[in-house]
This record gives sequence, structure tokens and C-alpha cells, in this order.
Amino acid sequence: MTDQHQPQTDAPSVDTVEAVVRRQLSQALGGRRGMVEAAVPTILFTALWLTTKELYLALYVSIAAAAALLLVRLVQRSTVQFCVNALLGIGIGWFFVHRSAAAGGSADDQALAYFLPGIIYNAGYSVVLAVTCLIGWPVVGFMVGSVTGDPTAWHRNRQVVRLCTALTWMLALPCLLRVAVQAPLWLAAKSGSLEADTAVALLGALKIGLGWPLQLATLAGMVWLLARNHTPLEDSTPITPAEPA
Repeated sequence: MTDQHQPQTDAPSVDTVEAVVRRQLSQALGGRRGMVEAAVPTILFTALWLTTKELYLALYVSIAAAAALLLVRLVQRSTVQFCVNALLGIGIGWFFVHRSAAAGGSADDQALAYFLPGIIYNAGYSVVLAVTCLIGWPVVGFMVGSVTGDPTAWHRNRQVVRLCTALTWMLALPCLLRVAVQAPLWLAAKSGSLEADTAVALLGALKIGLGWPLQLATLAGMVWLLARNHTPLEDSTPITPAEPA
């Protein structure tokens, strides 16, 4: 007779760091739908600017698309986080475009200004993630702490810190790659060594190509790293200070 009280060991549980981080990352990325919602406004903006040269038409259509996606979310009573993020990104882009226009920038300058916030954001985000790893308090560790109820207890476990550091570096790499590829194009267009139309087309394509596809690749790498599913949330091996030389 089977013991009904025997614990299940096959399914992953929240008593491991890997299980916690997998769940948190899935929620943060929003799945395929969230990634598509983030990409659609950029696709429309880039396509309309390149075909019509009407900057504000491109902005208004991309805003309308994001708003429509938000409305669908509201009707379905599902999370609106990713649609709001898209609208916020467009709003920041519009602000940079407006500032460029107010400063007397040409239509080309204004179109390039739309992509500047993303480059700045990725640069800042990668720096923050890198700093947290270098000082020994990786951001992913706080994701673990948010589940355990103690935001800093994870830091006493050397294995957990090592795992969270590796995962945080993996989160930083896509941001670093976006900056390394997009910033030179933006600067080349601003200096006149690259045609603005070419730069806008490339920046738009890269914003999409280095967006959710790169996030999926990063997530796949994280899933591989987390597949072992063996680092406990509570461990008896604390981090101890190094012995003085």
C-alpha cells in the first residue's frame, strides 16, 4: 500500500535557489506575449520613419499600437506591466525627440534621438549589475531574498552568492552587447560619418534583434545553469571572512 504522506521528490520545489530564480525570471520577462508587446512599437516606428519620413506620424502610430495592446490587456484583465513599459519607453523617446527639436535638431537628429534613451538605459543597467557583482551583492540574490522573506540571508551562503553572481553577470551581458553595438552606430550618425537613414534602420533592427531574441538566448543560458536544481535556500555553509595574512 502506498504511503500517502510520502513527500514528492520529482517536481522542483521552492526550497532551491534555482527553482526560485526560474520562477522570478519567468515573471520578469513576461513570456512571449510580453516580448512581442515590447517589440511592436519599435517595429512600427522604424518602418514608418523609413518609408514616410514623418517623424510624428511614426511616434503617434507606435503610441496608438501600444495603447491598443494595453486595452486588450485591460479587457482580458491580465497584467498590463509590459504594455505600460512599452508606453513609458515611447514616452521617454518622445521627450528626447522633443528636446532635439527644441534645440534646432534636424529631422534626422530627432529620429536618432528616439533611440538614445535605450542606449543610455542599457549602459546604466549594465553598470549597476556589474557593480553589484563586483562588490559581492549580486542583484539576483535579492530576488531570492524576496521569496525567503529575509532580503539578505542568502548572502551568508557562499554557494548561493556564487550562483547569483553568475546569473547577474548573464543578465548584464545583453545590456553590454546592446551598448557595444548600438552606441558606435548612433555616434557615427551624429558625426556625419554614417547616413541617418542607414543608422535609423540599423538601430531599429538591432533594437528588435537584440531585444527579446537576445533575452530568450540569455534565458536559455540561465535555464541551463539552473537545471541542476540543487542549491538549497538554507545552507549550513556560511560565508566566513578571510583569515588575515
